[in-house]
Amino acid sequence: MDITPDNQNIDKLFSSTTYHIDFYQRDYKWSEEPVKRLLDDIFYKFNQEYQENKDLDPTVETVTEKYSWYYLNTYVTNTVGGKVYIVDGQQRLTTITLILIKLFHLAKSYSSKTDKWLENKIAGFSGMEHSFWMNHEIHNIILEELYEMESEFREMDVSSGITAENILNNYIEIDGWLNRELTDKHKFETFVFYFLQRLVLIKLSVEQTDVPMVFEVINDRGVRLKPYEILKGKLLGQIDKVELDQKNYNGLWDNRVKSLNHLKKDETDAFFRFYLKAKFADTRKEGQRFDGEYHREMFSNHMAELLKLKHNPPGVKKFLENEFSYFTKLYAKIYVNSENLSDGYEHLYYNNLNDLDGQFLLILSACKLNDYQEDEKIKEVSYQTDRFFALLQLQNSYDSNSFNDAIYKISSEIREAPLQDIKTIFEKHLLSELSERRNSEALEVFQYGFFRNTGINLNKRFKRYFFGRIDNFLSNNLNVGVVHEIGDLVKKTGHKTGFHIEHILSHNDENLKLFSNDEDRFEQERNRLGGILLLKGRDNISSSNESYSEKLKSYADTLLWNRTLRKDAYKSKIDVRDFKAKYGLGLEHMDKFGPDELEKRHRLLFELSKLIWK
Repeated sequence: MDITPDNQNIDKLFSSTTYHIDFYQRDYKWSEEPVKRLLDDIFYKFNQEYQENKDLDPTVETVTEKYSWYYLNTYVTNTVGGKVYIVDGQQRLTTITLILIKLFHLAKSYSSKTDKWLENKIAGFSGMEHSFWMNHEIHNIILEELYEMESEFREMDVSSGITAENILNNYIEIDGWLNRELTDKHKFETFVFYFLQRLVLIKLSVEQTDVPMVFEVINDRGVRLKPYEILKGKLLGQIDKVELDQKNYNGLWDNRVKSLNHLKKDETDAFFRFYLKAKFADTRKEGQRFDGEYHREMFSNHMAELLKLKHNPPGVKKFLENEFSYFTKLYAKIYVNSENLSDGYEHLYYNNLNDLDGQFLLILSACKLNDYQEDEKIKEVSYQTDRFFALLQLQNSYDSNSFNDAIYKISSEIREAPLQDIKTIFEKHLLSELSERRNSEALEVFQYGFFRNTGINLNKRFKRYFFGRIDNFLSNNLNVGVVHEIGDLVKKTGHKTGFHIEHILSHNDENLKLFSNDEDRFEQERNRLGGILLLKGRDNISSSNESYSEKLKSYADTLLWNRTLRKDAYKSKIDVRDFKAKYGLGLEHMDKFGPDELEKRHRLLFELSKLIWK
């Protein structure tokens, strides 16, 4: 490896070399905090020495003799095709450029002869081209506007992206800081000599083949890079720069990353972790390899054989053009439809309500490159995931650790499998989980013996979800609109507008007698799903300890399932009669409510659940 160090002050740094921003470099992301820290460091040292030497004339000789040098850091470059690229350090060098622009404007205001010197440190000729020494190319418009200063800050064009926005915001911070510090011409000119002559950086020039390794080692300076940002360098760094530009692999990468990060900040890292687990992890333990620095794991000896991305430019190009392009689009499709209730993709949304992000793993696993069954697999896998989760919950058989282990087992078996195999694989693991959790061989995926006491074991979120699904099913079959969106039923928990569990049987002596005054039995029974409802906050409060006959009145304008307890829910309702006949359901109103009625309601919920989770 060949690394060439070179000590430079800023006068030398910006004198004859145009620095291009390499694809390794992220946007200019320094916020106000690192800019303030840099200014504070510079002025702390300068102000100390200025107090001792403020009676001396500002000259190169005076500053060189009386002011000690100050180390600003290292920057790394590599040269390809005659162009010098910044591999590391663009955050700092861009900020230095902004300071130079402000100093240039101050020189004009003080009628200082340093203005031409400063002007040449901002931009100049490299060969026959005149450009900013820090050449941001697509973001040079904002640099030009700051350099010309012919318009107000608020009118400047930052439409080129986040880099332009941060350049403007940080310039405004620098503008205020230097205005406060450099309040007279003498101090200003002394600072100019100090800034250009005594601030030192070390330039490291590296060979192109060493850039990915060097970039990864030093990435923790300034704002630490995300794994996907490092991965970009490790992949694109293998492609010849001419071909990189001709086929615009950098643009391909940036467009796909932007589409993911638009969904959620740094969602690209989530994508890669799910993708790698989906395609290369058969167990939960194997999947944990990708939870941390997956970008390193991708180039381990084991993964290098599978991915074929290590020291393999053709393999990298193939991956970018195919797997990366296809699966990022698939991931975005899953994400968007999991956040919003969409026709045909309802179960993506339902799984999201239950925080079942394992559906990303499972769908990415099931789909192969350019899968012609993509839509069908999304729908089938998301439905089976919801069914797997719900039927375990409803049969007192859900254990989070065991469930997550099973997701990986299912993933390994449905990996790029035909659509028709997916249901069989899910059912096999569902029966296995039921048998293990209940310590009894499960012959059916849903049986009343396991459902019999369900209720008190369930967390509140799933109960709200369950009754939301029940109401959706009733709404669809009774041809009436939903009373409340299922998302509101699950997510809203506030005192007034949230949805809460209502016990049909209040805790009082009258109801306790119905269960032979057996307190334990009473609590167990009234907490079964057949004994509870979902009510909005105020409705719940108003009916908290009333008799059943009074409670019935408060159920009139609530969820459809609640209304089925009332006689007026059936009066002249043809759709209700047709619904009952179609499915053979014992749906009926209840003028009183005790052990028998509770059991009927619970069995009815079992029948409805069988229809929902077929």
